[in-house]
Amino acid sequence: MPYEGKEGVYFSVRHNGTATHLESIWPYQPYSDVDFVRIGQDDVEFAVKVMITGPVKNYDRTFQLTINPDSTTAIAGQHYESVQEEWTIGAGSVGTQIKIRLKRTPDLEEKPVTLGLRLLPTKDFDLSFPEWDAIPEYNAGQVVPTFDASQHTLRINDIMIQPAVWSGSLQPGNKESGLFGIFSRKKMEFLTEALGLKYENFSSLETMPMARQMLVANDATAALIKRYEEKNPVLEDDGRLMWMGSVPWTSYVGVPWVPVP
Repeated sequence: MPYEGKEGVYFSVRHNGTATHLESIWPYQPYSDVDFVRIGQDDVEFAVKVMITGPVKNYDRTFQLTINPDSTTAIAGQHYESVQEEWTIGAGSVGTQIKIRLKRTPDLEEKPVTLGLRLLPTKDFDLSFPEWDAIPEYNAGQVVPTFDASQHTLRINDIMIQPAVWSGSLQPGNKESGLFGIFSRKKMEFLTEALGLKYENFSSLETMPMARQMLVANDATAALIKRYEEKNPVLEDDGRLMWMGSVPWTSYVGVPWVPVP
């Protein structure tokens, strides 16, 4: 049967799916997480998909985009650059990708910010789904049951938490142990600088199997010892010597290193 309804636009963003389900049944979401720690760049052109309802046309059509102040804590010029207001759905197309230039700033390491986006109607398009009702039984992943699909929120942060794969722990008395000791942002930055590793490498056992973890610990140990012998030791934020693998020193969280005269 032919389509009956609005010729409109909506944010078409799916995530929270699993590898065992097709993306086509992942749930639609009213937000996107922008994790700079995973992106690994100081600025990014973040893409958000916008789709249409109604027939495809053989000519270009436009829709409008604006910032939604009710869902925005990000600061213009600091966390994001000015947003293009008019966008085009090309002839023969059913959607497009809008792109927002976002910036990595030091404050994002401590506190996330949000950037709310809102579609506006034009002579070419109405708003397709001001109320989107999910069908949970057809979705795979976390479902937001009802939201306005003419709005979308970017949740922007640079907060680094312990990744899924991390072979290290803290013993009684706050003593570090295991292959990696306890996780810290500074330790991950050291692994990136010294060994060329990325935060994403530690996301699963597929990318960081135990054999590779052992190699990482060995190589990191050698790099830390070399820095120590060069009288340029790597210190954690609390002043203690960074600990990994089989370095010849112990590490107690909160106890700073005291150089031997």
